[in-house]
Amino acid sequence: MNVNGITFSLVLSLLTAYPSIGYTDGMVELGEKLFFDPNLSEPAGQSCASCHLPTAGFADPDRELPVSRGIHPDRFGDRNTPGIAYSMYSPELYFDKDEQHYVGGQFYDGRARTLEEQAKQPLLNPLEMANPDKLSVVSKVRKSDYVEDFLKVFGKSSLSDVNTAYDNLAVAIAAFERSSIFRSFTSKYDFYLAGKAKLTEQEKRGLKLFEAEDKGNCAACHPSQPDDKGNPPLFTDFTYDNLGLPANRDNPFYTQSSKFNPDGKRYVDIGLAKTTARVEDRGKFKVTTLRNIAITPPYFHNGIFGTLKEVVDFYNTRDTRSDWGKPEVSENVNTDELGDLGLSDEEVDDIVAFMKTLTDGYRP
Repeated sequence: MNVNGITFSLVLSLLTAYPSIGYTDGMVELGEKLFFDPNLSEPAGQSCASCHLPTAGFADPDRELPVSRGIHPDRFGDRNTPGIAYSMYSPELYFDKDEQHYVGGQFYDGRARTLEEQAKQPLLNPLEMANPDKLSVVSKVRKSDYVEDFLKVFGKSSLSDVNTAYDNLAVAIAAFERSSIFRSFTSKYDFYLAGKAKLTEQEKRGLKLFEAEDKGNCAACHPSQPDDKGNPPLFTDFTYDNLGLPANRDNPFYTQSSKFNPDGKRYVDIGLAKTTARVEDRGKFKVTTLRNIAITPPYFHNGIFGTLKEVVDFYNTRDTRSDWGKPEVSENVNTDELGDLGLSDEEVDDIVAFMKTLTDGYRP
């Protein structure tokens, strides 16, 4: 079968490359309704999809701000909204004793172990969907036009107990986030690996630089080749790094009400250390997937860069140009794999050209 020029067998092999998740269709459909429901914020008007829009790579479609605005127009989060496509492949947060670092989890700081835990937090965050408590959220589900779907999936009494209902809500949203729409593996690069597409000469040069240990070395943290089982690459190793990024003073979080940011302009985001309380983790943030990276600006946890070229320029010259500014957190900065890569302007452009092949929805 051929759909829009894409061989069905190829798409099927990509979608089933990783173990499937055992959810019923009803649970996934319920999760989709919850994910797109703008009535679940307080006041109504913001859904999960508002900051994780499918056409924006499941990231925030608002490119004007470095971070996301909450349902209240005067409230902003301290971080850029990460894209959540392929996030189901992140393992639960754990400490790798051999490598002596943390791996996995959700959010930039790993504070949620699983997608279920992640789904619960924005609903109650005063800077996001701003519900005062779980009861407020569950009451809205009880009044929704999909309440019968909820009861059918989880049982007739599943909305009686607030804590149980809230847990079930998160399970349904996570089920949707594990569905095929979030893991399509349909980028040009996927078709290239399957022998169904050709890279341009510039894209080939970019791939070579991306993987070269003595050049870009991007693949050290963003693996670009299928694993030993033949599964397509996820372009992240799910670890954490301090890249030496300066603070983004254009972040409106710094100047909002002291109720939500008592430190004002003195605020310092310590990243993973918020979760682990380890000095060794200060300034470290999760290595995000590069899939769909071309359509998910701004970049990094504080949204400091608006283009991929700026990103690669920073990796290339962080330690040779003083105008980047000092790291927000000076401890634990990665000086082994970036900072002085010696890339020419043409080589920077080549790497950017390759990363643009990682956008889903390509039609050979």
